[in-house]
Order: sequence, then C-alpha cells, then structure tokens
Amino acid sequence: MSRTVDYYFSPHSPWTYLGHARFLQIAAAAGAQVRLRPMEMGKVFSLTGGLPLAKRAPARQAYRLTELARHAKHLSVPMNIQPKYFPVAGDASACLVIAIDLAHGTEAALKFLGAVFDALWVQQRDISDAATLSGLLAVCALPAELAEAAAGTEVQQRYAAYTQQALDAGVFGAPSYVIEGELFWGQDRLDFVERALQS
Repeated sequence: MSRTVDYYFSPHSPWTYLGHARFLQIAAAAGAQVRLRPMEMGKVFSLTGGLPLAKRAPARQAYRLTELARHAKHLSVPMNIQPKYFPVAGDASACLVIAIDLAHGTEAALKFLGAVFDALWVQQRDISDAATLSGLLAVCALPAELAEAAAGTEVQQRYAAYTQQALDAGVFGAPSYVIEGELFWGQDRLDFVERALQS
C-alpha cells in the first residue's frame, strides 16, 4: 500500500526550494501520494517561537547565507542566495497553488510551485506581484482565472486550515514532511523521509 506525505511548505522558503526536486523524486520512486499543504509561515513562526529573518541575530543571518551556498553547491541546484525580491510575501502564490490543486490536480500544482521557486531563486522575480504570477500561470498553461479563484473564500479557508493542520502536526518550519503522523523537518532530513517511505 502506498503511503501519503503531507508536504508543508511556503513558496518563499529557500530550504523548500533546495529540497523540492529531490523530495518529488523520492516520493515518485516510493509511489507515495503527496498532499500539498502550503502554510502561512508568519503565523507558524509566531506560534512556535520562530523569528522572521530580519529579527535574527547578525551571526545567524550570516551563517544562513553560508549554509544556503553550501547546500546549493552540494545539491547542484542553481540559486541566488540573496535574490532581489527577498524577503517577499508568499501568500498569493501559496493560494494559487491551492487553487490549482483544487481545479487541476496535484501534478499541475507542483509544476506551478516549481515555476514559482525558479522565478524567485533563479530569475530573481517578485513572486508577490500579480503580473509575475499571471505570467507563471501562462508558462504552466494554466488559465488566468485561477488568480480570481485564489482570492476566493474556499481557497482562503483552506489556506487557514492547512496552517492550522501544520500547527496541530507540530510543524514549526519549512519544509516539513509528515508521514503517518511522524514529522521530518528540513530538506536535509530527506534521507529519513526516503527510508520512512521505503520501510
């Protein structure tokens, strides 16, 4: 029987970007079902003791950049570790992922999410900008009307519900992967995710 992975993330998370392609490869190899669970990181941080980047100590901010560069090189993932538009709000793109998932399925939503990551971390584009997101919908051959759906009540309620589910599952950062109630935090825990899916 295939397993299900709840994939908790924020579209502006650099660590989610670094692990995204590898996670999808691991899930596909295991025949696992991925359930997309974008979450509002500001709320998660505020309720679990996390600090926004700007409020972290200078030494922590500097080391974060060192680690991003190390991981990007190790994984051979192209990345601007200090993109032009960062910090940036991720809510609009998160809601678009939900709207796509509802209307066109997980595969289409994952393709769009990959395009969002690429736009931010490789192309240095503003993923909070409506025009940018509209362009990404077009690139992914998705209808422009999804932007309206993303702002609608159903999607907004789901976004809030996914955020609460994250908190209920003990999630405190992105990316997080939950398999049968077991939490794995961080793209550097994907070896353990792979083992759990294969066991």
